[in-house]
Parts: sequence; structure tokens; C-alpha cells
Amino acid sequence: MFSTALAEDAQLFPLEARHAEEFFAHMERGRAFIGRYIRFPDRAADLDSARALLAEYAVKAGQDGPRFFGIRLDGTLVGGVLFRVFEADRGNCEIGCWLEPDAAGRGLVTKACRVLIDYAFGERGMHRVEWHAAAGNTKSLAAAARLGMTRDGVMRENNLHRGVRQDTEIWSILSHEWAANRSA
Repeated sequence: MFSTALAEDAQLFPLEARHAEEFFAHMERGRAFIGRYIRFPDRAADLDSARALLAEYAVKAGQDGPRFFGIRLDGTLVGGVLFRVFEADRGNCEIGCWLEPDAAGRGLVTKACRVLIDYAFGERGMHRVEWHAAAGNTKSLAAAARLGMTRDGVMRENNLHRGVRQDTEIWSILSHEWAANRSA
């Protein structure tokens, strides 16, 4: 297994089914906050379903598809980033993030997303990286802006989450834009 340092006290690592207990404990701590805009906390309602969710993503990663990465702060899982969509054949992917409230404000999500974007463009030859977030999720939208993404538009009331229709903002960055931003 590999781990990438995000800060002296923070690491990014592949989140696998063997981390189910740690993941479930993390979901229990952050469920209300994380679940306001993201579905998978509802899918990890107990240890078995948390393990199944991580196993599902492990299978997808094995097929060169979507994958999960955890963020540990001082040895505790506090959030993560993911390739929610990974279409190497089309050159497109979508990244996303989540974080417990106590870990916010340290730049961990931005740093972790930079690792994923560098990998997508530099190692995998992707052309476009997207970011989809509920219009009310201002912290997520701010992260997309910090990453140099452009707001492409809004899909109105396209996402039914916990019985409420939400608008989804779509942001993106293209490989040549990322290269220009990184060299600036």
C-alpha cells in the first residue's frame, strides 16, 4: 500500500475494504455533516454496509474505474477524496471529496485533490476533470474554485437527496489549463 504525505500530520492513502471499521467509525463521527450533500454516508449505515461500499469501489478500481482514497490526520481517518467517475477511454473523470468538520480549514481536501488531478492528467492522460457539487455546498464549490476549475453550469433540481431536490453545479478543468496553472 502507498501513502502520500499531504502535511506533516496528514496522509492520503487508498481506502480499501480492510479499512471498513475505521471508515465506519469515521462515518459515525461525521455522518450528519458529510451526509448533508453526499449519499454514501447513508450507504454505510452499519459495519457490513460500510465494508460492502468499500469492496464495491475496490472492484471498480480493479476495473480501472472509480476509486476511494482516505485522508488521515494524526493517524485518524477524517475524510477522503475519490474518483467518482473514471473513464480512461474517454479521457474524462470526476473527483469529489468529503471531510469531518473538525478537519476543515487545513487545506487537506485541496492538497488531496491536487494529487488526484496530477495523477489523472500526468499519469493517465485524462483530458477533463469534473467536479459536481450541490449548489448549497459552498465549501465544496470553494474547493473547486481553489483548484482553478471553471463553473460550467447548473443542472437544476437534478439530484434527489434525502427527499429534497437539489441543484448540482458542474465545474471542470482541462489538462492544458491544469498545466498552465501548475507552472504559474
